[in-house]
Amino acid sequence: MRFSRLGIFLLILLTVSIGSNCSYYNRVIAQKNLVDGGEAYKNRKFEEAEQRFRDAVARNPDSKEAKIAQLFLARTLHSEYIGNRSNTEKAEEAISEYKKVLTDNIKDQSSFKAVANLLENLNRQDEWQKWVEDRINNELVPPEQRSEAITSLAAKQYSCANNISDVEPIKKEVTKGGERVYQFTKPSNPQAYEEFNRCVATGTELTDRAVKLDPNSDSAWSYKANMLVQQMRQAEMEGKNDQRENFKAQAEQAKDRFTELANIKKQKQEAEEERKKVEEAAANKKK
Repeated sequence: MRFSRLGIFLLILLTVSIGSNCSYYNRVIAQKNLVDGGEAYKNRKFEEAEQRFRDAVARNPDSKEAKIAQLFLARTLHSEYIGNRSNTEKAEEAISEYKKVLTDNIKDQSSFKAVANLLENLNRQDEWQKWVEDRINNELVPPEQRSEAITSLAAKQYSCANNISDVEPIKKEVTKGGERVYQFTKPSNPQAYEEFNRCVATGTELTDRAVKLDPNSDSAWSYKANMLVQQMRQAEMEGKNDQRENFKAQAEQAKDRFTELANIKKQKQEAEEERKKVEEAAANKKK
């Protein structure tokens, strides 16, 4: 069958018009599903929310609405897993969806932490370790976020060291100069002492890196203070009293820095909350 030039032109116009209308329709429905999904999520109707967010992503994959729906789909699947931890398929799906979010926005720290949390809940420690280390080594990630990832590794080393040094008979309460104080002695088990030393060394190296990357991180300074306390105990176990006093003084300085930064963070949070209250009150006045 032969078409005239005019006929072909009109056919192209019709096709473009239909495609345009279809695209507009999909966008409108995607927006509606995003809103309805948000309402369902808020009311903890997670199955409905999941369905709405999936549809919003599928209808207009490259749109701004789809990116938002992608994040909420991940959070919904995460919430469903938390509600039923035997349903590990939801956890796996949530991890996959969070990773898609991070592909579009590497700076989304909440999604990174959500994946880390899910991997820990699934007892996949090797994957958790790699996930965190990849974050640390990715120079596209802001320094403060990499510092936070390093601190999460340091936290495990602190727990390892403290679980050994903070129990009897390693830690004993004694009387010195009329005061009750704690005294620390080497573990009788050489393997336990070797493990303690390893955790102290690794944790100290990690906290130093975290503080260097983000000198204003209260969390990094908190763990630096904690690791200095472990070094203080280590020196006491070795009978190195001068080193013990040196580490004690450094731990106090680190603790003071942590307190200072934590107070600054608290003040900023309070100021932000107050700003939101003022904006909300102004918005309600206009209604």
